[in-house]
Amino acid sequence: MLSIEGEVVKREESKVNSKISTGNIEIKAKSIRILSECETLPFNIEQNSNISEQVRMKYRYLDLRRKDMQNNLIMKSKICNVTRDFFNKEGFLEIETPILTKSTPEGARDYLVPSRVNEGKFYALPQSPQIFKQLLMLSGYDRYIQIARCFRDEDLRADRQPEFTQIDMELSFINEEDIMEIQERYMKRLFKEVVDVDIDIPFNRITYKEAMEHFGSDAPDLRFGMELKDLSDIFAGCDFKVFADTIANGGSVRAITVPGAAAYTRKQIDELIEFVKIYKAKGLASFAIENGEYKSNILRFMNEEQINQVVKRTEVKEGDLVLLVADKNDVVFASLGALRCEMAKRLDLINKNEYNFTWVVDFPMFEYDEEDKRYYAVHHPFTAPKDEDIELLDTDPLKVRAKAYDLVLNGTELGGGSIRIHSRELQKKVFGILGFTDEEAEDRFGFLLNAFKYGVPPHGGLAYGLDRLVMLILGLESIRDAIAFPKDKNAACQMTDAPSIVEDNQLKELHIKLDKKEDK
Repeated sequence: MLSIEGEVVKREESKVNSKISTGNIEIKAKSIRILSECETLPFNIEQNSNISEQVRMKYRYLDLRRKDMQNNLIMKSKICNVTRDFFNKEGFLEIETPILTKSTPEGARDYLVPSRVNEGKFYALPQSPQIFKQLLMLSGYDRYIQIARCFRDEDLRADRQPEFTQIDMELSFINEEDIMEIQERYMKRLFKEVVDVDIDIPFNRITYKEAMEHFGSDAPDLRFGMELKDLSDIFAGCDFKVFADTIANGGSVRAITVPGAAAYTRKQIDELIEFVKIYKAKGLASFAIENGEYKSNILRFMNEEQINQVVKRTEVKEGDLVLLVADKNDVVFASLGALRCEMAKRLDLINKNEYNFTWVVDFPMFEYDEEDKRYYAVHHPFTAPKDEDIELLDTDPLKVRAKAYDLVLNGTELGGGSIRIHSRELQKKVFGILGFTDEEAEDRFGFLLNAFKYGVPPHGGLAYGLDRLVMLILGLESIRDAIAFPKDKNAACQMTDAPSIVEDNQLKELHIKLDKKEDK
């Protein structure tokens, strides 16, 4: 690194470099001073450099010098600035909530922090500011906003990190319509200011049921077609035992029509079979029209009427390929929903310059885990049920719909929220359905239930993943490129070697003794 003192002079016209902003001037040096020396770089500092991610993570401070990485972080800063300005003008107060808090079950594993002064006890890092922002509503702060750090100890993937940032908000005396209207205006301003794109509002809305049945996902990508079609009635009692038995046992047979893929080879179909097996599907049937003839690995099991019905229902045309899965509904939705997106990528059916927003509403409030033999909250335990479904809490919890809403952008959940429970009695009932005894609910959420004794306004909120928002706006492949110092797929920092072993005296201060297993 150099310090140069001299005179700025205008370049001769023949020496002007129009490719850079300072190309028409140069410095006529009088003195040069070395500020710091630089060893040979482990890689070239250049935009869109083809460097392995492991090397990039190890030398992250050099990786951040690259222009594309700088642009990512500049975009993130712009989003934060627009966000603060927008919500400030909407009357929101920016309030911080604790980082060291109580461990409460909210879906993912907590990161635990041992307490030195409270032997044998632990703090938890917040998975979200959920309970605290609800308490702020009770405290009379009607509009809260925070760009909040959150922590979840869960398996990682391209759009997930152990520590991440949320644009978090909560409002009192509102309903779902109020929140969605504010968010649509926020998104319209944000996209105009940071990427100069005009977003049309209001956004499209579909129910959770429609999203699953038509797209196989609760975060559907609506930039292309290939909607799922239910063929169960066509194949009920058919000669193909796999289909017939699946339908008789409460499952379904559904299909997508892939345009222009009738020429797919046996090898290519086998690759797709392996793909759907990732989502627990046992197999994949196919049906195509090529050169006016039907091609199918189940054609011998179908009569003429069934063939005609399949053609009509799937709207398959010459040159198209129909892909069918028969299984339990959750498996059918997961596998065909993923296959739909995979085929759209393979056939280049996605307009990458389009920002397609949709609200997904009317989520189920609970899901039942067959292994654990208990109910879980689809969103979180504080989500309110639809008023007209409250009676079903006592008779059929799986039919209860939640006052919940997710904002989906191009097939990725951008943010989600709900209207919250503001009745102490209703909150205790929901805890009971989720399997908490009165004693367990008091132990884990007693401070919230006690606060509810003193009057709670109706309230609700929403949170966006800031890093995910950057990733989607810029079309990044990984959320790690939206974070200055991210963790790798093993939740480790290649640069600092965190997590690392600590000294025995540190563990002793924290009253911790490791159970070290000897190598055999």
